Amino acid sequence: MSFFGKLKSKLFNSSSKLEEGLDAIVQDGGNDAPDVPPPPSEQPQPLPETPPAPNEAPPAPPLEHPATPDPVPAPTPSDDPGPDVTPPADPMPQPAPEIAPPPPLEMPAPLDPSPQVPPQETPTKAPKGGILGRLFGRETPQAPTLRRVLDDDMLESLEELLIASDMGVDTALRVTANIAEGRYGRRVSTQEIKEALAGEVARILDPVARPLPIYPKKPQVVLVVGVNGSGKTTTIGKLASQFRAAGKTVVIAAGDTFRAAAVEQLQVWGQRAGVPVLTAPEGSDPASLAFDAMTRAQTDGADLLMIDTAGRLQNRHDLMEELAKIVRVIRKKDPDAPHNTLLVLDATTGQNALNQVEIFRQVADVSGLVMTKLDGTAKGGVLVALADRFGLPIHAIGVGEQIDDLQPFDPEEFAAALTGLDR
Repeated sequence: MSFFGKLKSKLFNSSSKLEEGLDAIVQDGGNDAPDVPPPPSEQPQPLPETPPAPNEAPPAPPLEHPATPDPVPAPTPSDDPGPDVTPPADPMPQPAPEIAPPPPLEMPAPLDPSPQVPPQETPTKAPKGGILGRLFGRETPQAPTLRRVLDDDMLESLEELLIASDMGVDTALRVTANIAEGRYGRRVSTQEIKEALAGEVARILDPVARPLPIYPKKPQVVLVVGVNGSGKTTTIGKLASQFRAAGKTVVIAAGDTFRAAAVEQLQVWGQRAGVPVLTAPEGSDPASLAFDAMTRAQTDGADLLMIDTAGRLQNRHDLMEELAKIVRVIRKKDPDAPHNTLLVLDATTGQNALNQVEIFRQVADVSGLVMTKLDGTAKGGVLVALADRFGLPIHAIGVGEQIDDLQPFDPEEFAAALTGLDR
């Protein structure tokens, strides 16, 4: 299964929420376009009028009035003078067959049944095989014909929907304004709004979709920070495994000295990837471990040194100061270190992720973001808000626990998955 397919299925909560919301917005005040249905309905109407021809066709057999010679022998009644009144009655039926001329009616009669069948079959069969019908799994007349005028009320509903998906007020207003440009006052369908929304999301995310840069400096120090439970340890293990598979030599420093489970988890990942994991006694100074790890990485000539840190809330000033201390100690070994400071964000935190970025940037000079747990939230729009507000590179996103569930960030794939579009 491709990563896009996995991403789309994992983001089902987000995409279904948006799709349901967009459907509701269009249905509220929307109606079917009247221009399309009438032509097919008008064409079959004249056709049923012609079928009476087959009913009149039976008179064709009486056409065998070449028996007209029969009235010729009527001179016998003419001999009777008394019943002269009756003979005129006999000749009277003669004009009656002459008035009903079945021969001309016979010509359209055979022609009517043939055109009558094709017109009725073609209009009903053609739409069923349409592309939209196969795409949406429903009849084509339903999806494209339901439209609503894009007015102020619809834009307000769209803004509320985007805000509810954690896209943020400012970003939601900007996105809806861009969608309205060139479409305001026009009747639009749900599909058109979804495509426009996906285009705006991709436009915002495109400038920040950048892979983690690799520098010639050895060792390149990558400091990984984040709040408790954001997925830092798992992210380090996945990145180390991927860099190792790409031919890079990697060293991991288990800087979360306060949580034994984090050290054990890193050691498991190190064994999988064949990467050494440097540890320190539980409760020891993480800054001291970071210093020793840099010395070891320089000695071994490692390409990358990835340093894990303990999770800390952005409002805990003592823990944030401890993180600042790690950065100061690292820079004693290399003034340019850390070369990358990755902030791992949990997508389920929603708008709180914006506050985390703000504080961690001040303390650790964050250079890039990794978003995890997109499979556990119905508010994937927070990633759009982060890109729009901070413009920090988004290196990777995670949608699960497997190693291939962490992939480089693709804005178009994410936008399509978020809005429920097929690529």
